Amino acid sequence: MGSKSVAFLIIWMYLARISTGFVATAEPATTENTFSNITANSTDRMDDFSDIESRFALRSNNEPDDDLCYIIPGQPQTIVECNFNPDTKTFIVIHGWTVTGMYESWVSKLVTALYEREPSANVLVVDWLVRAQQHYPTSAAYTKLVGRDVAKFVNWLQAELEYPWEKLHLLGYSLGAHVAGIAGLLTKDKVNRITGLDPAGPSFEYADAQSTLSPDDALFVDVLHTNTRGSPDRSIGIQRPVGHIDFYPNGGTFQPGCDLQNTMMMVATTGLRNMDQIVKCSHERSIHLFIDSLINSEQESMGYRCSSKETFNKGVCLSCRKNRCNKVGYGVNKVRSRRSSRMYMKTRDMMPFKVFHYQVKVHFFGKTKISYNDQPMKISLYGYSGEKENIPYVMPSLNTNTTVSFLLTTDVDIGELLMVKLVWEKDMLISWPWWSADTLHIRKLRIKSGETQSRVIFVAKDGEFSYLTRGGDAAVFVKDKEAQSSHKSER
Repeated sequence: MGSKSVAFLIIWMYLARISTGFVATAEPATTENTFSNITANSTDRMDDFSDIESRFALRSNNEPDDDLCYIIPGQPQTIVECNFNPDTKTFIVIHGWTVTGMYESWVSKLVTALYEREPSANVLVVDWLVRAQQHYPTSAAYTKLVGRDVAKFVNWLQAELEYPWEKLHLLGYSLGAHVAGIAGLLTKDKVNRITGLDPAGPSFEYADAQSTLSPDDALFVDVLHTNTRGSPDRSIGIQRPVGHIDFYPNGGTFQPGCDLQNTMMMVATTGLRNMDQIVKCSHERSIHLFIDSLINSEQESMGYRCSSKETFNKGVCLSCRKNRCNKVGYGVNKVRSRRSSRMYMKTRDMMPFKVFHYQVKVHFFGKTKISYNDQPMKISLYGYSGEKENIPYVMPSLNTNTTVSFLLTTDVDIGELLMVKLVWEKDMLISWPWWSADTLHIRKLRIKSGETQSRVIFVAKDGEFSYLTRGGDAAVFVKDKEAQSSHKSER
C-alpha cells in the first residue's frame, strides 16, 4: 500500500470517527425531563449552585493557554483570588462539541486576540468538555444545562459585584453559540452582546427560539455563518438567521482555502493533530474571522445587506445607505431591527481576510449575434494607490446587446480607480486557428466601490468603443473626465 493510500485510509478512519458522533442516540434518562423543563421555569433553582458542572476559568494575558484559576459560583473569595477586574468589560468564551475532550487550539488564539484588543479586560473560558464530548445529539441536548450553568454564574457574579450588564459579552462557537443564547435567555437582565460563531445546525435548524441562539437573548446579537452547506438541519452550521445581524462570508457555505487539497497540505506539514481541519476548516473560519477583526482593526472587512448570495454575486448590493453595510466582527455597529439583517461579503483565504468589493456594470454591443455561457475573463484594475492585474472571472452568460452586472474583488487597496483592462480569454477546447474570433463592442464601464461608495464611469481609451475579442488584446478603459466634472457641478 502506497503512502498516499495510507494517508487516505487514516483520513477515512478519522472522518468515520467524527461521523459516528452524529448518529442519533437516546438522551440520558436522568436528564430528559431536566432538558425540557429548564426554559419553561427559568427562575427555578437559579440560586442553587450545587448542580453546576461547568467550570469558569479566568485566563491571563501572560498564559492564555491554561486554566490556572477558576471563579466558583457561591465562593466570592475566588473572584479576588483570580484577580477579576470589576471596572472593565468581561468576555465569556464558550467552546462547542469536541471529539477529543480537550480544548481546541483556537481557544487560546481567541483569548490572546481579546487581550490584545482589550488589555485590561477579563477573559473567561467556560469548560464543559465532559458534556461536550458525548455523541452529538447528547451534547446538543446538554446545551440547555450548560446554558443554565452560565446564566447562574453570570447572575451570581453580577449580584456579587453589582457588575454592569452592559460590560458582558458572550462568544459561543458551534454548540457554544446556543449555550450562550440559552444563558442570555435565563439571566436576570440582558447581557450587552452575544456573538455566535457559526452556531451548530443539526438539532437546531428547526428548534424554537428558547432552545437556540436568538435576537432576544441579548441587547445585540451578531452571528457569523461559515459552513452552511447541505440540506437544512444537516449542514454543520445553522443556515437561518438567528441574530440582529447575520453575516454570510463567501455565501456562508464554503470558505476559500478549505478545499481538500489545502487541508491535506496542512495536515502533511503540521501533522495529524490538524486532521480535524478537513472537516472543520470552514466551520472554524468563523472564529478566525472574528480574531482577524480584533487584531487587524485597520483592515476591517465589510458586509453588505442582500437578499441572497446569488444577488450579491451580481454586485448590486454594495450600498451603505440606511445601515445596509456594516463592519464584520468586533467593531460591528450595533444596529437592532425587527427583522434579522442578512449580510454578505467575500474574503481572502488567510489573515487579513479583508478584500475590496466592486460592482462592474457593462453593456455589450455587437454586429453579429453572440451567445456564450461561462466565459473566462481577466480584469486588471489600476489606481492611485496600487494595481491588481489579471483578476480571473467567469462570465456566467455573454450575449450581444445585453447589460451585465457582476461582483469583482481584490485584496489590494487600489485607491481611486484610474484605468481598467478587460481580456476575453481563449477557450482552448473549441478554439481553432481557422475560426474567426468573436468580437464585442463596449462603450462604457460603470464601477461602484463598496468600501468607498464611489461611482465611476470609464470610457474607451481610444475612440467611441473598445473592442473585446476572444483571445485578443485587452479592451482598455479610462476614467470619463467629462462625467466626473458634470457630477461635481451637480453636487
